[in-house]
Formats: sequence, structure tokens, C-alpha cells
Amino acid sequence: MNRLASTEKTALQHKRMPTQLIENRVCFAGPQSELSIYDTYEQAQKVSLKADSLLYCGMVTGAKVMHTKDHDNIPFLPHESFILAPKEEVFIDFPEAQHHQPTTCLTIAISKERVAQICDRMNDIMTSVLPSDITLDPNQHLHTLHTQATQQVIDRLTSDFIRNDPDRDLLVDFGVSELVTRILRHHGRDALLRFTQRSPDANGLTCVIQWIEHNLAQPLDINILAKMACMSRSRFYESFKRQLGCTPLEYQHQRRMSRAHQRLQEKCSVTEISYELGYLSLSHFSRRFHQHFGLTPRQVAQSALHS
Repeated sequence: MNRLASTEKTALQHKRMPTQLIENRVCFAGPQSELSIYDTYEQAQKVSLKADSLLYCGMVTGAKVMHTKDHDNIPFLPHESFILAPKEEVFIDFPEAQHHQPTTCLTIAISKERVAQICDRMNDIMTSVLPSDITLDPNQHLHTLHTQATQQVIDRLTSDFIRNDPDRDLLVDFGVSELVTRILRHHGRDALLRFTQRSPDANGLTCVIQWIEHNLAQPLDINILAKMACMSRSRFYESFKRQLGCTPLEYQHQRRMSRAHQRLQEKCSVTEISYELGYLSLSHFSRRFHQHFGLTPRQVAQSALHS
């Protein structure tokens, strides 16, 4: 197994030998999808990127600055996700690229048909909690620090694209489905949170979500939350997990992490954020943040300071 992995790594390194210094591309086709790895070896500005299908972008090493039609000078760093809608064009600067230390990014192009299939299923799941005029749109702009779980999906999917495995296409299809599901779940939670802020009393779940959002530092009691939702404990737990894809405790953790990242971007101190979100010690907060994002709060704070 190690010998095989070593052979594949050597083959990939050979394919990535530069034939051009800016956006040197190696690509691997999969079922209704395509992985591309881009290496850039010298500084450049306003390099165009566009695809006919949904394009997931993930930074590997170095940093880029993205320019879209609606937003300018967007720093794009490792452990971040960036989504481009079909035919949307973005222009990229490479401020750090050097020959001995290239800037590396990967993209996964996913066909409209595959995205639509997964989106239909996710919309069915979210139907009972979102109003009828709100549906998930996978083509929405997304730029976010993604979770460690999403990073693991990307790493595994990249390996599946590259490996010469008899089940390669099946594994790639599974990985693409999981990646799109995570993107849609992100959009779904954002849509649900916006709806909850507008209509907190729309139903039992929105009441609970609103309470969690305004009390992130407080411990959760499932019995109290179930009463708030006017449901039995078992029905509340099942309904919450179906609509949000996680337990109430996991959701609270995700919202805490999202708020922590937001506050770090606002250049608040790590200590202040830790106590604001209810953590009893700075080390506990830092450990949970690192487990979630794969980066420490201080690393994110440093990036925010530079950007």
C-alpha cells in the first residue's frame, strides 16, 4: 500500500512539472466532475478563471487575492473554500508566488446535472422548516473558512481522483456528492438563520434556533429546548437532526465557531472571544477551534491582521 502511494505521488509530481509559470495546470477527469491542480511560480495579477459548471476552489499553499464582479480584493488562504457559479468569471492576483515556493490551488468542476440532483434532495429535506419561497441555490457565492471535516473530504476526494483504483469513479462520485452536500448544508443553515431572524416564531424549530443564536455562551438542556419547540424530547431531537443535519449541541458548537471566526476577522482578542462564547478556559476554546477548522485562533487572527 505504501509502495503504491509512493508511486502515485511520484507520478503526480512528474505531471506537475511546470510547462508554464502562471497557473500551470494538471487535471483528472471523473464522473460528471473534474479535478484541476494549479501551481503558480511567479507573481501575477488579474489572471482570469471561469468554468461552464459549478467550480469549487480550495487553497493548498500560499495566498491569492480574488476579484469578482461584486467584490474586490478578497484574500483567499489555505483552509478556505471559494465557490464560483457556472460561467462566473473571477480575476486572481498572486502576490506571494515564487519559483521555489509556488502558490497552489485546486478546483473541482461539478456538472450542473449532478449539482441539481443533490440540490433537489436537500430542498426536500429542508421543506418543512423553510418557507415555500426559499429554496437552496448551489450557485450562490461562498467564501468561507471551511471545517476540518470538509478539509478531510477534499483531501480524500483529491486522492480518489489521482489513484488508479478499480473503484475510482464510484469513490469520486461519493466524494463529490459529500462535498456538494456540505456546500448546500452551509447555504441551508445560512438561509434558515436569516429566516429565523425575520420570523423567530414561525415554528418550534425557529424558536429554538433563535434562542441558541442569542445564547451561545449558555449550556443546552434538551428538555427545555423540546418544551420551547412544543415537541416531545424524541420528536424534537429527530426533527432538529433531520433539518439541520446535526444535534442541537453540535449546532451550537458550529455557531460558536462561526461567531469566533467572525470576531477574529473583526480583530477581537482570542481571550475576549473565548469568554464571550462561554468557554471556561482559553486552552479549551483554542483546542475546539483547531479541531473544527484545522487552524488555531491565533493563526486566523494573524491572517486577518495581514489582510
